[in-house]
Amino acid sequence: MFDKHNLHHPQQNQLLAAMPDDEFDRIAPHLELIPMLLGDVLHESGGKLQYFYFPTTSIISLLYVLESGGSSQIAGVGKEGVLGVSLFMGGDTTPSAAIVQTGGHGYRLKSRILMDEFNRAGPVLQLLLRYTQALITLMSQTAVCNRHHSLEQQLCRWLLMTLDRLPSNELTTTQELIANVLGVRREGVTEAAGKLQSYGFIRYRRGHITVLDRAGLECRVCECYGVVKKEFIRLLPDGRKRQRVSRD
Repeated sequence: MFDKHNLHHPQQNQLLAAMPDDEFDRIAPHLELIPMLLGDVLHESGGKLQYFYFPTTSIISLLYVLESGGSSQIAGVGKEGVLGVSLFMGGDTTPSAAIVQTGGHGYRLKSRILMDEFNRAGPVLQLLLRYTQALITLMSQTAVCNRHHSLEQQLCRWLLMTLDRLPSNELTTTQELIANVLGVRREGVTEAAGKLQSYGFIRYRRGHITVLDRAGLECRVCECYGVVKKEFIRLLPDGRKRQRVSRD
């Protein structure tokens, strides 16, 4: 039973909140609240997921790791989405790894439970396919951004997208993690973060970033942030459906 007054509720995840009542009621008893700790590996490259993961207060990074050991983020998954697209698209595995970028909580669901709902070819199928289209836009725009825009603009994009998934303006992270996500050298992140701090947009101290001026970041960010945000708004409900209390 889920109580709307509890700190955690599945419908903090926007996809779960967007499901019609009947579909949500069928999967709700199988949702398991789990902690997602910074650095947790949810699946390795080529590994098959046994669960779907619905973040609520955590963020998952989909990373491709090169043979040289370098890495770059393909996409991020937060409260707006789900980890496990490869399962309902029929591919089962992906060459990317999934690592918790921002610690918090989320819900996991055995893959067969959601696949049963997906195969009903009803509202859940339509919702997940729209999410997949939005995710493809995010991946495509990330590739464009990494090729054509400055590291400062990329960092602004990453900060804003991270803020959109969190309840506060405080980020717990490291320069090394940001460098791995953006696929750049740590020294480059140090320089870009230093510029944003000098503008008064952020305050950076070891392991923590506080965003002081979101509007300033939005003025400096490239077009990629807006393109992705508009597509998610266009394709997906806002997820602010009332939280319900399950019947005893």
